[in-house]
Amino acid sequence: MQTTLQDLLTLPAFAAVEVLSGRTHLDQPVTWVHVSEVPDAARFLTGGELLLSTGVPLQGADDATQEHYLRSLAAGGAQGLMLELVRHFSEVPAAVLAAARQLDFPLLVARQEISFALLTRAAHSRILAPVAAPAEPSLEPLLLALSETGRSTDFIASHLGPLLALPLRPRATLLLTLDALLAVNFNITEAARRLGVRRQTMYYRIEQLRAMLGDLEDARRQLGLRLSLELLRGCGPGEASRPPF
Repeated sequence: MQTTLQDLLTLPAFAAVEVLSGRTHLDQPVTWVHVSEVPDAARFLTGGELLLSTGVPLQGADDATQEHYLRSLAAGGAQGLMLELVRHFSEVPAAVLAAARQLDFPLLVARQEISFALLTRAAHSRILAPVAAPAEPSLEPLLLALSETGRSTDFIASHLGPLLALPLRPRATLLLTLDALLAVNFNITEAARRLGVRRQTMYYRIEQLRAMLGDLEDARRQLGLRLSLELLRGCGPGEASRPPF
């Protein structure tokens, strides 16, 4: 998940920072935080930066130049400007504030001396934090949908009906075999190893499964079979009129 300006403002290092304009843009992602004290900072931007300044680029500049500075940052893709109002200014120059409000550009201020090193370190720790590993893919939402809508019994029967009609022993054997094959993408050697049977036995069982279930190579058929087995594994003795395998 990308770090936004709002995320940075929640960090303890940014506790003294005040937002003067651009609140509707605080949800934009920030790619980096730079300390910049040059008037042409915009030409170095790649987009997404928050710039920190004591106001040196604005010092001694007329209103038009100050306004141009702010507008150039916005046009260059900066996500915000933070001014420390201690050394060179006690308030944000009127031309800068007016331009920021007109553009709805995030303009932040610190009215007390603040460590730019602390701000950048805290910001970059947040921006560069490792992205959490994606959740393991799961069929659970689909399984729940089938169960909650009362369709699980019919779904299981439509995919596994011929197997469920068998006597208990061959039914359990073939269901376990099918489950093992699906788990290893029909690697017969691995499935045989997991089940503790010979390859020849696996070929025999696969022929039985094909005779009752049809084409086992079809991806949609395999998905339906996998879902049916998961539903069957979790159902009670009364569901699908058969106990779980």
